Amino acid sequence: MSKPYKFSLLLSLLMMSSGLAVAQSKDTTIEDFSWFDKQHMKSQREIVEDLARRNFGSGFSGQKRDLELIQRIIDKSLIKRDDLIKLQALGAILGDVLVEQEKLEWKSYEDRMGRSRAVCVKDTEHCLFPITMLSRRMKVGLMPRVRDVYARATDMISGYKAKNPYDASNHKKYKPGT
Repeated sequence: MSKPYKFSLLLSLLMMSSGLAVAQSKDTTIEDFSWFDKQHMKSQREIVEDLARRNFGSGFSGQKRDLELIQRIIDKSLIKRDDLIKLQALGAILGDVLVEQEKLEWKSYEDRMGRSRAVCVKDTEHCLFPITMLSRRMKVGLMPRVRDVYARATDMISGYKAKNPYDASNHKKYKPGT
């Protein structure tokens, strides 16, 4: 294996483990959700929606306040760490917040490692994998702080999002005489 290939592979693995990936080869495909993907995500949302309503009397909306509701579910240990379906369902809700608040989009991401559901920056190959951001931590007994996971995800993706051309932070400051 050549050194550039090893480095590229290592970089890809590190980025995937941190939750960020960039499609780097012709072996990677990013596509819109199929009907099956949409149905699967709907059923995942329903699982945790029911759990939240039964235990806290409220559901999810795609707003940042959903992060607090996810945290309450984690803090009350309402999902066992070996219940991968429900743990990943929490990740689907986290992904919905990222989609709504950060203007990302759900996509099907497939590479040599397999097929995943990801949230991606529109019109790019820069993706996050919220389905496993919480479940991988919880599966090994960690109690993630959801706001921190969300903040880290938004930090990782922020440099790849389109900039608002009217945002003052995108422009050089005016200096008289220039």
